[in-house]
Amino acid sequence: MSGAGSTEARLEALTAVELAAARGELPSWSRITPKRREHMARVAALLEEWAGTLRLPEVEVLRWAAAGWLHDALRDEEPGRLVHDVTSEERDLPGPTLHGPAAAARLQGAVHPRVQNAVRYHTIGHPGLDRLGRALYLADFLEPGRPFSVEWRASLRDRMPQEIDPVLLEVLASRLQHLIEQRKPIRPETAAFWSGVVEERQ
Repeated sequence: MSGAGSTEARLEALTAVELAAARGELPSWSRITPKRREHMARVAALLEEWAGTLRLPEVEVLRWAAAGWLHDALRDEEPGRLVHDVTSEERDLPGPTLHGPAAAARLQGAVHPRVQNAVRYHTIGHPGLDRLGRALYLADFLEPGRPFSVEWRASLRDRMPQEIDPVLLEVLASRLQHLIEQRKPIRPETAAFWSGVVEERQ
């Protein structure tokens, strides 16, 4: 088989939506601002870089990039328009976090279940997240365009992806501390995510 044919065979494992997203082409139902698109591009670039560093197969590198592009596809939609896309258990999520489950619902059957799961839980975390899901959770927080804790987050990025779980623990601890200081509730999925990662490290 020629090199071109071999590449085509490897890419066949990607869905059309994933392949388009890996190129930065989003579904027609996406609702994003230009500024949001810049954020999504930075997240996708981090994920693609990390997947390449891990020497993942080409199809996985593209799938990781696609997840980065898709995770905020509905971030700039009115939360009130998303409640009908999510499950009854997810309707009590704060408005700013509804976009993950809503986008995952619209991606049902159009992307690999691992991409769908990563998109669904990229804001709150979940104990069922695999390496792709954990990487998206981190890339969304660590991408260099965010203006807070710049030096600390840069130091964490420098340790990725080789130290993904230790970095995940630091990020989770920081986010949990922030919720506690703000007297905000901690989702059971987030608490279980923390407990699961801690138990894995013991």
